[in-house]
Amino acid sequence: MMLRRLALALLISVVPLGAASAKTFALIVGVDAYPYEVSLDGAVKDAKDVESALRRAGVDQVTTFFDAAARKDDIRAAWTGFVGKAGKGDTIIFTYAGHGAQMPELVAGDEADGLDEFLQLPGFDRSRAEETDHEIIVDNELNAWFSEAEAKGVQVLFVSDSCHSGGMSRSFSGKTRLAQAVTVKLPPPSEETVSGAEVKEAQFRNVTVLAASLESQPSPEVIINGEPRGALSWSFARAVEGSADRNGDGRLSRVELEDYVFANVKTQSEALQVPNFTPQLPRSEDEVVMPLTRSAAVAAKPDAKKSYRSVRETGWDGKLALSVEGSDAVPENTGGTGVPYRWDAASGIFYTPNGDVAGEHIAASMVQAVVNKFILLDFLKIMASQNPGAVSLSPRKDIYAAGDKISFDAPASGYRNMVVFNLANTGQVQLLDVQSEGTASAEFKLSNLQVVEPFGADHLIVIATNEPVDAIGAALASKNIDAATVLQLLTTRIDGTDTSVAIQPLYTRERL
Repeated sequence: MMLRRLALALLISVVPLGAASAKTFALIVGVDAYPYEVSLDGAVKDAKDVESALRRAGVDQVTTFFDAAARKDDIRAAWTGFVGKAGKGDTIIFTYAGHGAQMPELVAGDEADGLDEFLQLPGFDRSRAEETDHEIIVDNELNAWFSEAEAKGVQVLFVSDSCHSGGMSRSFSGKTRLAQAVTVKLPPPSEETVSGAEVKEAQFRNVTVLAASLESQPSPEVIINGEPRGALSWSFARAVEGSADRNGDGRLSRVELEDYVFANVKTQSEALQVPNFTPQLPRSEDEVVMPLTRSAAVAAKPDAKKSYRSVRETGWDGKLALSVEGSDAVPENTGGTGVPYRWDAASGIFYTPNGDVAGEHIAASMVQAVVNKFILLDFLKIMASQNPGAVSLSPRKDIYAAGDKISFDAPASGYRNMVVFNLANTGQVQLLDVQSEGTASAEFKLSNLQVVEPFGADHLIVIATNEPVDAIGAALASKNIDAATVLQLLTTRIDGTDTSVAIQPLYTRERL
């Protein structure tokens, strides 16, 4: 069934070229407060962020449901109202941030794994499942809803930042948008649960699926700008604001969205999530997700150059939120706001805000270097959010053990210059490659790298730009270069320019 991975899905509408006059409707649901389930921290923030981004993109017919107001009948009525108003070529955007879960399939033989997925609204109580099942939205029901729009030639954009299954191999202190599975066999909660089971993937012509993460992974709430958030919602909101519109033509193409969301979900989730489009290829070369207004588009004309804000213009202050345990040491440039990094001086372990081990055996003499590393990394993440590059590790894992062999690949970027370096878990900066003043940078690849001590979180960085990089390369080649110096170099030479930044987190540990 098409929505088998409903709780992980992001379904994208396909807006035909020339459809700028078409109407767009948005139905937005966000739930943090679950009376009968572990509540979340960032789902309502996600929903409101996406709402704001859509309004800035020109969507003015918006209906929202937050927390206790998210009742199935009301959501269904809003959907029905939009379908009634919409005509051929219009778009209905339906976004959901909250818990997703599974249950035994409601229609025998409908699901290959024998499980249906559903969106869990606040009124559902699994201890009284049959009494409260009117407050879940099952994948089959959404199939039926989307079929109504399909019959009128209406495009559908469905964004679901939730999850249903899997596990993570890394330490993680945040919450996942995974509710406990319903184990009892329930009767279908509506006629649509049965009729929707008959809707097959091939019947949808205007829907594309972008999974928030692989089936083997839940969708975690991660710390972005000091707050618990969903990496998919955050990345989608930034894309809609215009950051994904690389050619500045005022339209968000499928390829632009895919490239932008893939890169930023990985960066913001510290590689805990890997999005996945279905179908894997765009339906056409000019497939457009949605038009952007002049206020949202980065540039109003196709031949205009895209502009970039400096990192400080985004509100970045160059300080790190840090909690220190077992020491009176106060590293410089700390005191930032939000969920903090944590350094346990007694054990020497430096933790990320997500609870990951960022470094082991970090002594008092080393902690400043680690702080400087993460300040630089925050700077680079903001640059990447405006213009992300592509980079990959293989095989892909949440965490690599001592002795694992890995390959690191940075494809040719199209920019003339490229710098590749590693931000080690100890705070050291290690130059890997400099390509200067070519007609285009070439692919960079390292094969058969072996994981060795010290363990923690490294970050492989690829900067591609048309700005001169000789001075940056020369400084990085120094054996004593530190992250604070690199930050100064990048701030004065490439901040606010047309520069692509790719970040590949690499988490390692001793083999268990």
